[in-house]
Amino acid sequence: MTELGPVAWPPEPIRTERLVLRASEARDRPAFVELLASPKVHTYLGGPRRRHELERELPEVPERWPGSFVVDLDGAMIGQILLRRATGHRRPAAVGKVDLGYLFLPRAWGSGYADEACAAALDWFDRVLPGEPVVLTTQTANVGSMHLAAKLGFTEVERFQAWDAEQWLGQRPPVPPPGG
Repeated sequence: MTELGPVAWPPEPIRTERLVLRASEARDRPAFVELLASPKVHTYLGGPRRRHELERELPEVPERWPGSFVVDLDGAMIGQILLRRATGHRRPAAVGKVDLGYLFLPRAWGSGYADEACAAALDWFDRVLPGEPVVLTTQTANVGSMHLAAKLGFTEVERFQAWDAEQWLGQRPPVPPPGG
């Protein structure tokens, strides 16, 4: 995955009714460790990373690159939204398109934060890179992620087997550029 291209980074924080999407800061490091080491979070993502490895390897300010948003609730990180160019994707239908990913701490599940944060990130994306489609891949067994993909306007492109499970690749149609 590579950068988004000619996008100024980091953008001004994106504010929703309950959340702020912003660039990562040093204060987010413990939450990143928790997020990346959580077996619950990584049930459909190949398993968690080892906490001691994360503690050793994560930089002081983790995940600070274009397209990586911290999802902040009341001043604390509860998740991450990722928008990355899918250059090394396993599926030809996704190559070169921007891929939406998201991770939320289990304590933030069930409150609609992923819906709110992903919609806000996609709105931002549509403003800065209009005319670009977005893809999303998830396991079909991940019912919550499948529901969120549909709610965000992703439609199925294909299903395929990878990592010993059925995967789903969806695409969200591009928003036309202004005047286009």
